[in-house]
Amino acid sequence: MTLVVVLVVVVGLRVWTVPVYALTPGDATPVAPLVKIKGLAVDAHPDTIMLTDVYLQSLNAWQWLFMHFQSHVEFVNADQLVEPGIPQSELLAQGYLQMYDSKQAAEVAALHSLGWTVPATPTGAVVNGVVTSSPAQRAHLHVADRIVAANGAPVSTSCSLISAVHLLAPGSMVRLRIERARISSSGVITYGPPATMSLRTASAPGDLGSSHCGLHGPDRSWLGVGVENSVHYALPGSISINTTSIGGPSAGLAMTLTLIDQLSAGSLTGHFVVAATGTIDAQGHVGDVGGVAEKTIAVQRAGAQIFIVPAVEVPTAEANAQSGLRIIGVSTLAQALNDLRRLGGDAPRSLTTPR
Repeated sequence: MTLVVVLVVVVGLRVWTVPVYALTPGDATPVAPLVKIKGLAVDAHPDTIMLTDVYLQSLNAWQWLFMHFQSHVEFVNADQLVEPGIPQSELLAQGYLQMYDSKQAAEVAALHSLGWTVPATPTGAVVNGVVTSSPAQRAHLHVADRIVAANGAPVSTSCSLISAVHLLAPGSMVRLRIERARISSSGVITYGPPATMSLRTASAPGDLGSSHCGLHGPDRSWLGVGVENSVHYALPGSISINTTSIGGPSAGLAMTLTLIDQLSAGSLTGHFVVAATGTIDAQGHVGDVGGVAEKTIAVQRAGAQIFIVPAVEVPTAEANAQSGLRIIGVSTLAQALNDLRRLGGDAPRSLTTPR
């Protein structure tokens, strides 16, 4: 009888999910083999620069109990991973969109650092979150969909979409012109031709806050989407980075450094094995990321000699690093390049004359 009770309890724990995720050390992967560049001269002998990730696992109660006896596990509440009102089911799509954005920013930041001018054209407002039970969810808008027009007026930025809805009376019909996103099982995002959908606005929640778009007065209507700017950059060549099944923005700095190394002469790292984590934007700002403790374990296991992290994460990385791994904190791409030069790396010098 006791055995039956124990079995029932164990089975119950295995099916009872908890609102907690586990972060554990992932992989540290050299970026250069993932990169394909056409139309620009490339260094045939790139340095080893690694991106690193973590494993993010939703837990049932049994796993949650078991993992308390394992080392290098960080528990994260589910509501820390998504914005208020955004369902956890969007977490994977949001991660793939963040990686899509990160690769684009890495390409632009790398080319800028090598002296290239990269023309930019606004192309719409991209959905980065859909609130539960909102007009947008009922109309089947999805993460990564790109909105290019509202009620016949072009939408070139997130603010132009917000402005189009801002003063509409609740219950107004809005016609959106949308380029539907397709996200493959491995995270590749492609876009279909524009299509039109109609949806009825709702009253804006009282706690919505400011849209930061220079609009006066509170929003009257609400669609229930988070949006970001979509931008097309006219690159001087073709660059692709294969990040199959890797989501999130934290590989931005590693991808940027790899592209600079491949597109320039000499050794960017002074022939050290370098790992990096941190977000990047097109202007070269490096942002904070999560899971740095677990990433430090991963890069150490992979044989990295230097680990470049966002400046605020230096204490976390140093607390988890063993001897032989040097931690460098940065807040900009320029700072990372300067630090690598002090270690014996070459200054970036484009193999193709910039224009």
